[in-house]
Amino acid sequence: MFAITTDPINCENLTKIHTPQSCGAKVSFEGIVRPDKNVNQKVISLLYIGDEPLCISEGERIISEAIEKFCLAHAVCVQRIGMVSVHEAAIWIGVWSTHRDAAFQGCRYIIEEVKKRLLIWKKEFLADGTSQWVRNPATSIHV
Repeated sequence: MFAITTDPINCENLTKIHTPQSCGAKVSFEGIVRPDKNVNQKVISLLYIGDEPLCISEGERIISEAIEKFCLAHAVCVQRIGMVSVHEAAIWIGVWSTHRDAAFQGCRYIIEEVKKRLLIWKKEFLADGTSQWVRNPATSIHV
């Protein structure tokens, strides 16, 4: 399952998703907005924008690929769009598998493919009141 949300991602609730009985591993990943300094200014929030229908379609494709490639029992990815403050989750991924290696690999595959393939852009808002679009180095797409 792949979803886009404008609401804060409740990682704690997502982590409690029922694990299929045959699974011995659950791996999750939270992508958190960090207060890095950019151009000597502290980042206070990010704005994520994206083409929701295309993101959902491609996100579902990525989930299906991961399930097939790594023999996963279940996989979920929730991507946030809109304004996301520092220390909030911008993405959450959960992967369930019989064994840990497949779960780790599947989770890594999903985040890497989401970063490469989804049409999502982000804009940094800095402490001095300025903002700037950030280029995703994994793609050649610019805003």
